Amino acid sequence: MRLSIFLAATFLVGAAATAEEIAPGDVVFEDGAVAQSLSGQPGDPENGKVLMDKGAGNCIACHSVTALSDLDFHGEIGPLLDGAGERWTEAELRGIVANAKMMFPESMMPSFYRITGFIRPGDAYTGKTIDPAAIAPLLSAQEVEDVVAYLVTLKD
Repeated sequence: MRLSIFLAATFLVGAAATAEEIAPGDVVFEDGAVAQSLSGQPGDPENGKVLMDKGAGNCIACHSVTALSDLDFHGEIGPLLDGAGERWTEAELRGIVANAKMMFPESMMPSFYRITGFIRPGDAYTGKTIDPAAIAPLLSAQEVEDVVAYLVTLKD
């Protein structure tokens, strides 16, 4: 009996540890929402909060967030993100962060987890096009999950 419980627990832990990341081209959108975690791991809202202001995320360059009012230079291009966790489901938020154009076709928001469909992506400042195989998403699968985990906490 103990051996059975041990083996079952080992299997479950191993299965959780080997949850596979979904590649950008394999993301399944349903009405703009993405139901399945992109990384197979829970998001870290604290890292999501950092990504709201730093690096490739930098959400507050376009959006305002009252909870982040201690940070400078909130944008006004995108909608206010206060209450985002009540306006949209976790799956909808994941879809919006991954590729907002799937839900809002006219959106100016960059697709943070997409690597195809670009028109002549450039290779830095060389004036040459980049090898399409070298294109990486703006955010990793885990970073998308982290931003979503933070956005879910934003309640009115």
